Amino acid sequence: MSLTLAVPENYAYVLLAVSTIPWLNVFQAFTVGRARKRAGIAYPQAYAEKQQAAASPDAMRFNCAQRAHAHTLEWVSQIIFSTLLAGLRYPILAASLGGLWVVGRVAFTLGYATGDPAKRHRGGFHIVAALGLCGTATWTAISMFREII
Repeated sequence: MSLTLAVPENYAYVLLAVSTIPWLNVFQAFTVGRARKRAGIAYPQAYAEKQQAAASPDAMRFNCAQRAHAHTLEWVSQIIFSTLLAGLRYPILAASLGGLWVVGRVAFTLGYATGDPAKRHRGGFHIVAALGLCGTATWTAISMFREII
């Protein structure tokens, strides 16, 4: 049995935006790995202890890089789902917001990984993209539901 799914003409942009998310994860994983090596934090220790981070700038940078990566993982499932759903009605908007989220997360990671947590705000615009995607996905679902009732 086969299934045909009709998607908007510009849905390829949505798929392209979503396909950059695994590359964001790879970038962040390598950033964390380099910071872990410099700090000398052995596996399976997830973070440097408070005393280690206070005594070593490298340990603090590791903690910040690790947190940036973890924060992305906290959001990634909602972003992927919202981008794919919103793209069913608003493919260019969804792709643009998805791409903006990825760029924002890169800037967030680069700032945070300096070891100065305040520098994570350089990529703070990812929040606007995330909220835009959540709102657009919700509106897409509501409008689709209204068509069937």
